[in-house]
Amino acid sequence: MKIKTLAIVGCGKLAHIVVEAMNSGLLSHYQLIGSYSRTFEKAEEIANLISNSQPSDLCIPCKSIDELLALQPDYIIEAASPDSFREFALSALKNGSSIVTLSIGALADTYFYEEVKKTASENDTRVHLVSGAIGGFDIMRTISLMGNCTVTFDTEKSPNSLKNTPVYKDSLQTEKKMVMKGNAMEAISLFPSKVNVAVAASLATVGPKDMKVSVTSTPDYVGDRHRIEVKNDQVHAVVDVYSKTSQIAGWSVVNTLRNITSPIAF
Repeated sequence: MKIKTLAIVGCGKLAHIVVEAMNSGLLSHYQLIGSYSRTFEKAEEIANLISNSQPSDLCIPCKSIDELLALQPDYIIEAASPDSFREFALSALKNGSSIVTLSIGALADTYFYEEVKKTASENDTRVHLVSGAIGGFDIMRTISLMGNCTVTFDTEKSPNSLKNTPVYKDSLQTEKKMVMKGNAMEAISLFPSKVNVAVAASLATVGPKDMKVSVTSTPDYVGDRHRIEVKNDQVHAVVDVYSKTSQIAGWSVVNTLRNITSPIAF
């Protein structure tokens, strides 16, 4: 199989997981050719971590998105933010690069979602929405295709993870409280980088406007718990995932990349 070229936008902890997987041989069908971060030193660090086990030792740390797009990678991993995804997605797709994204919250904007879909279709590129910390996209989409589907998404978080958001109050450190109840569009508006998985589940089922979302803050809670309930007249499914850290999101990128090139996809 032909080696596919890869670039990374957003060079934090999740990007390190992808590089770790590449260095261990789990992504042998890919070659990392570029990295970009708003902090150039982070892009350099990712480039320097790639071992000489890949077909070429050359990974270029880029100082701008335009410099990275000029490399024309087959795939771009986006592990930065919804704002970052909005900034480069259309240009990347027009440039011939498909995208593997974690910042699915950006697609809660219906107009942008349609633009992304149209641009990808016209340029024979794709956007892969990774499962992140939830999983279960297959059963969710299957039930929604059957029709008459309802979906709820309930998440439990530490109050510390809600700092610097409109809902945070010091009282959350000692009081368990539901801090948000609404739909996925309202959730991503309040928490732009914290409920991407809720938007992902909504896009797999009934859409951001019609999926009911609640966010509960629990004192001393470690990690995140996401419970998705999907049902219609014939099927009732619950996807309930607890993750102590965000590492599962990085490994879901690895799994998506493996599915792209594998003769058997899960």
